[in-house]
Amino acid sequence: MLKEFKEFAMRGNVLDMAVGIILGAAFGTIVNSLVSDVIMPPIGYLLGNIDFSNLFLVIKEGKVPGPYASLASAKTSGAVSINYGYFINTIISFIIIAFSVFLLIKSFNKLRREREAPPSVPTTKECPYCFSVIPIKAMRCPHCTSELK
Repeated sequence: MLKEFKEFAMRGNVLDMAVGIILGAAFGTIVNSLVSDVIMPPIGYLLGNIDFSNLFLVIKEGKVPGPYASLASAKTSGAVSINYGYFINTIISFIIIAFSVFLLIKSFNKLRREREAPPSVPTTKECPYCFSVIPIKAMRCPHCTSELK
């Protein structure tokens, strides 16, 4: 059983998939940082100093009654909240990742189409009598002199 597992794990497509998952997770971390640290602060500034990660709705107050200045203070007091600011950040991260994957697949498909040349038009054919290769426009085989249709 261990031998079968080793054969399975060492197959090329399994290793490729593992590398893809690891790189995808790393890419996701980079995009999350891009959204939360680079994109959202200027948007929040333009909308009146809004910190999207601190947008939340308190469902049930905690031990210390609200209002809470930040999501962290609400969590430390034990309040139950809907954290829609994080949800907005996650949606923006998803859109960036989906667009990046789209661009990657689009460029990959373009390269693949360029590599696949259209099938060439044949210039020769085989004589049905002597099986010699002759020009496609030949009316008579030059090897066996048979008439061709």
